[in-house]
Amino acid sequence: MNEYFKSLNKYVISEEMNLLEQYAKINGIPIINKESLSFLLLLIETNNITKILEIGTAIGYSAINMALLNPNIYIDTIEKKEEMCNLAYKNICLFELNERINLICDDALNLDINVLKEEYDLIFIDAAKAQNINFFNKYEMKLSKKGIIVTDNLFFHGILFKKDLSKNLRGLSKKIKLYNEFLSNNNNFKTYFIPVGDGMSVSIRRYND
Repeated sequence: MNEYFKSLNKYVISEEMNLLEQYAKINGIPIINKESLSFLLLLIETNNITKILEIGTAIGYSAINMALLNPNIYIDTIEKKEEMCNLAYKNICLFELNERINLICDDALNLDINVLKEEYDLIFIDAAKAQNINFFNKYEMKLSKKGIIVTDNLFFHGILFKKDLSKNLRGLSKKIKLYNEFLSNNNNFKTYFIPVGDGMSVSIRRYND
């Protein structure tokens, strides 16, 4: 059934995009899956989003797809790993998006937020899952009044529902669950958990009447 919907959705199809997807698959580099990408692009279009902050660039796949949605979209994207930065910059230039995708090669937890724009319509968190709470707390101040924070991979390939896990995976699973509970109990944000792809959340600010 998923393949049927994939065939109906109008993704960016090009030789360059296919090569990007194949490279990620062959080299075991996690990129946003098609179902989650569709949902993310829907949020961008329906909320008239033009200013995006992405935490976790990898090879630039999601940033490129978001930028291609609308010529008015501008993205600041942060990537910690130098190797990924080099690949991402090459891919961004391949799609001629280097004027609208600003790649910041730094640790998002150490980055001086004053180098960023004053505010963003969308903050997309797709980096080290164990640091999700820290990412959220650090960057929420950069969210515009009616902006949204989206987090991907909240199922983390189903490990949240498995019992026989290694010590490291048990620790990671616990941290992801803590993040989900943090979102659910956050009095400043209303969060919707969407069982699409590998699990996504959409957080919007709460306002007192």
